[in-house]
Amino acid sequence: MKKITSFSAAMLAASVLLAGCGGGDPAAEGSGSASGGADGKVKLTLWHNWSGQDAKAVAMRKILDDFKAANADIELEVEGLPTDGLKTRLKTVAAANEMPDLFVMWPDAMTKEFVAGNLLQPVNEFLDSKPEWKNNFIPNALDGYTVDGKIYSVPMNLSPSSFIYYNQALFDQHGVSVPKTWDELLAAVKTFNDKQIIPIALGNKANWAVQSTIFSAVADRVTGTDWFLKAVKQDGAKFTDPQFIEALNRLKELGDAKAFQTGFNSIDQNQMRQLYFQGKAAMFIDGGWAMADVVANAPKEVLAQTHVALLPPIPGGKGEAQSTSGVVGTGLGVSQSLSGAKKDAALKLFYALAGPEGQQATLNSSTLVSYKLELDPSKAHPLFVELHELMKTTKLSPVYDAKLSSAAVEVINNSLQELLMGGSPEAVAKKIQDAQAGALGK
Repeated sequence: MKKITSFSAAMLAASVLLAGCGGGDPAAEGSGSASGGADGKVKLTLWHNWSGQDAKAVAMRKILDDFKAANADIELEVEGLPTDGLKTRLKTVAAANEMPDLFVMWPDAMTKEFVAGNLLQPVNEFLDSKPEWKNNFIPNALDGYTVDGKIYSVPMNLSPSSFIYYNQALFDQHGVSVPKTWDELLAAVKTFNDKQIIPIALGNKANWAVQSTIFSAVADRVTGTDWFLKAVKQDGAKFTDPQFIEALNRLKELGDAKAFQTGFNSIDQNQMRQLYFQGKAAMFIDGGWAMADVVANAPKEVLAQTHVALLPPIPGGKGEAQSTSGVVGTGLGVSQSLSGAKKDAALKLFYALAGPEGQQATLNSSTLVSYKLELDPSKAHPLFVELHELMKTTKLSPVYDAKLSSAAVEVINNSLQELLMGGSPEAVAKKIQDAQAGALGK
């Protein structure tokens, strides 16, 4: 809690500092050394999370290379970081008022916090200048980037966060059916353990993974979405309510059944997928973003046997069975400090990455988009076609870290690690409730 409290205070300080700077000459920020050096080039900094070798990352880096080649008057200073490192670094520089010019960011909670800190500038005018682009996003795609009627970014992908990726050959070999019920999932876990196969590979070193890819979906199955949104607002529901305790118990049930390999808190998601690629695990649970890595890097014999499914419903649960947790995808934040030539250059790059061509490149990289594009099954990998078809009948429910306060997100991420190591659901629930209530001053 101390870490979060100090971060919140630092964010407030950054907000005050930026507000104090607001009385200066805006034009000055886009001129002189701020926009370029003696060579006349506009210098632009970009931070992103396309640092891996998955197809999506490769596609986005190619767009950056093409942009550099086509815009000799713009000097790009690009830094790629893993997702976890980028999130941490953005929060650190936000507190210090040292934001890069453009940066990959997340909808809902992060957008609201950065807007509250006066760190972002809206892109309404730019969007309105390109109606054929603005009007082609799927319904509600811009909601997570909209605060008080101002739009601060657009999604560059679509991020359902919870699917079971499974190896059909291992299921067939050991007479296991793809789980359609919670009891069938637990039975599959037991059978694979008996056969000395990891039932579900898990990489939770970055502690958001369990919360985002497993618990958000499990909890919605139990509580339903309406309850969760009320608990987020602390309006008619609390995280100490019985239905949330039940959701925590369901996750604990998986842990107690040894659904995950020993040491899951010490490896990351790339290492998790390697266990699956090596045939040591029958399943792993991950977001739609994992598809680009699976298609690009899984061995052919494993890829040919891989399919995707939703987590099964939970008896007595209030949530929809045909759903998965998720959000519209990451967007690009435009620093509040930009104006003049720097702002023009930033928006040009923004459009290259998030405009129609960027959306098409993303779809072509086996990554879902929040944009109206037709998928050509003859050109896409069959596994991605399978995922794309599944999403046509699947509803998105909220991911916890997109709706909760920063304080509660840190608490739930750490607490779920503890829960899977034998912690108490009631104690975990109280920590989360105290964190969210405290963040809202309730």
